[in-house]
Amino acid sequence: MQFDPSRQSKADNYNLITSLVVPRPIAWITSLSKAGVPNLAPFSYFNVVGSDPPYVVVSIGQRSSGEPKDTARNIQDTGVFVVNLVTEELLAAMNISAADFPAEESEAAAAGLDLSPGIHVTAPRLAAAQASLECRLHQVLPLGSNQLVIAEVVLFHVADQLLDPQQHVADFSPIGRLGSPSLYCRTSDRFEVPRLSHAQWRQQT
Repeated sequence: MQFDPSRQSKADNYNLITSLVVPRPIAWITSLSKAGVPNLAPFSYFNVVGSDPPYVVVSIGQRSSGEPKDTARNIQDTGVFVVNLVTEELLAAMNISAADFPAEESEAAAAGLDLSPGIHVTAPRLAAAQASLECRLHQVLPLGSNQLVIAEVVLFHVADQLLDPQQHVADFSPIGRLGSPSLYCRTSDRFEVPRLSHAQWRQQT
């Protein structure tokens, strides 16, 4: 079957693309308003797009009213934010933070989560997160009804137990997002496929 996005509703397009491009990592973003109120919200239009220097992208939609979401406004006002990665023990708290809280009310407090100060940025991070990325805004690009936030990672926070003696990350199992409206997956079922050189491939054929 074929589906032309220009002939479908926004809801149908959303359901298709979020069910096909899976799993998606979740950026659980902490930011600060100009008034100093912490904001916490999850976004699954998120990924890493570079390592030298490290860059991430997050696409943030609008409210149903057409107004920007608090996270987008805070990032543009302050130029910084923190991406916290969601592991299974934090899933219930993440779900609470996805509710439409008013701008003057902190989702972190509602979910019973403690915040720790950022080191290189003014935005706080989640103390309970096993991994967090302090980010500095590089650029915001309009993409239809979304805003594509491009940011440089200026500091990594990684829990000690995730690092082996060679400083490699091991046994880290963040939650991934699947189809709408509320499907998720675990990332603990893994397998390795070594990459082949051209010479190795020729030897096998």
